[in-house]
Amino acid sequence: MLLTGGLKSLLPHARRRIIHCNRLRISNISGMAEGYKQASVVILHKSLADDFEKFCHANSGALPLLYRSKPGEWKCPSLSSDSDTRTDCLQYRKYEHGAFTGSLRSLKDYSEQLKDMVAFYLGCSSNFEKVLQAAGIPVRNIEQKCNISMYKTAVPCYSISNFCCNLVVAMRPIPESKLEAAVLATSELKEAPGAPIHMGNPGLLGIQDLSKPDYGDSVHLQPGDIPVFWACSVTGIEAVINCRSPLAFTHSFGYMFNTDLKNDRFALRSSREVPQVHCISQDPLHYSMVSAEAAKKIKTLESLIGIDPGNRGIVHLLRPGELLKTCLSLSHARSVLITTGFPTHFNYEPPEENDGPPGALAIAAMLQALEKDVAIVTDQRATDLNKKIIEEAVQIGILKEPVPLLSYQRESANSALTFLCENGNPRRPRFDHLIAIERAGMAADGNYYNARKVNIKHLVDPIDELFLAAQTIPGITTTGVGDGGNELGMGKVKDSVKKHIKNGDVIACDVAADFAVVAGVSNWGGYAIACALYILSTCEIHNCYLRRAVGFSQSPKKTVWLSALPSVTKSLLFFCCLLTTPG
Repeated sequence: MLLTGGLKSLLPHARRRIIHCNRLRISNISGMAEGYKQASVVILHKSLADDFEKFCHANSGALPLLYRSKPGEWKCPSLSSDSDTRTDCLQYRKYEHGAFTGSLRSLKDYSEQLKDMVAFYLGCSSNFEKVLQAAGIPVRNIEQKCNISMYKTAVPCYSISNFCCNLVVAMRPIPESKLEAAVLATSELKEAPGAPIHMGNPGLLGIQDLSKPDYGDSVHLQPGDIPVFWACSVTGIEAVINCRSPLAFTHSFGYMFNTDLKNDRFALRSSREVPQVHCISQDPLHYSMVSAEAAKKIKTLESLIGIDPGNRGIVHLLRPGELLKTCLSLSHARSVLITTGFPTHFNYEPPEENDGPPGALAIAAMLQALEKDVAIVTDQRATDLNKKIIEEAVQIGILKEPVPLLSYQRESANSALTFLCENGNPRRPRFDHLIAIERAGMAADGNYYNARKVNIKHLVDPIDELFLAAQTIPGITTTGVGDGGNELGMGKVKDSVKKHIKNGDVIACDVAADFAVVAGVSNWGGYAIACALYILSTCEIHNCYLRRAVGFSQSPKKTVWLSALPSVTKSLLFFCCLLTTPG
């Protein structure tokens, strides 16, 4: 029997010859390919082949198709010179009507059945292990001499006919400092799963326990490691199981097919396609991805809205990168709650200023276009006013449909929790993200002040409590948009407000948001968020990460997103709407 240590030094055709002779007894061949590509194998009846190929193309992140054989063809000439489908893998799995019925060392006994079957060879994530090592990134499963960890997720694949299943992912622990390097290394490799589909908390994929993989071995994280997940070709096995074909074969986990193709073929990428990694949440831990080009555009937007027309000193409040992180978080959100309203004109009826509502509706319009659930919460005394504004916004085409309008009052110690979560259960939040734009924020003394230090607490409902409660609920992110430091969420920059803004020691909001988007005019911040969401939606790197590399690009919806963007015409129409709204 050949020692496995010598297996690495052999060329693929020599390894296959040894496998054909049935002379190996090892638990997996992870790390054995030494720079050559490996492939997962799925063998199905020819009547299912066309649909399975479509399924692969529809979920190419998990199932990059390297080769499809003809019925009864046992060779794959584009992948190897001397292949034999029946004996090329160290071990196979047999499925009958979706049930696993045994492991096999060879398929020669099924040669007659194989005449009516088609073999699919799929790229797998083990192909980039050598690439990761070359980039100075540790590969823990190789260090621990075991197979990678693979998990079933709650992410549905794009279904084709009878082929439907949830995505399977492969997890590799990556040091936090190496995350972007790992993304760069793997995203450029051809005929492999490509860049990660998730970085951070496994629960966001529906994985409850990393120590209990569905396939493979448990790979242990080292201090400072982040669990990083790649789409996995074992997804094809799940599809075979769910299809319930009378007879099917696959490779056994860890026993892939060795090709003659070297692992040094990289796709050429332009600078605009270079991915960046950004942390958007600590609880749960969540990283997102965006192209360098899209990030640069959003940074330019952030610079533009940071202009200070009133010379109030907001330059000292600016936090570079907050707009990008806010919008990445919003892009991942399913349900968003917006609040606005600053009754600074306390001697008039209504007392609200015009800054805030236009920006809020610009955000809401883009969120609607992106098919997110969105609602607005405002002061109870201003409900009729805001209802009329929303109706007018729908009539003039700013909003696609009316936005639900809510109000909040503190009735008990658990009111905020009950408002934000189903049945007050913090594990079931109704909203993923809260946005306050030009919303009066509570100061350290519990009062609410306009810029002139006038206390307007009697006009403000305690919506701050929702933001304070959100700090204790995993999965809810908050953003504050402001232009003076006394707005809800600006507690994140309160020290700078107190130091650099007139009356800041009194008016500074004490309630912090996770992200603080500071603008010369708060409406500008709302417009920038809407525009940045559009930029992200048209960024293919972010789009692929957002859809977990399953399904197809969302670019056909670009026209819908474009129509939701704020414009000068829309702003003028909206301000006319505000001026004519009775109150």
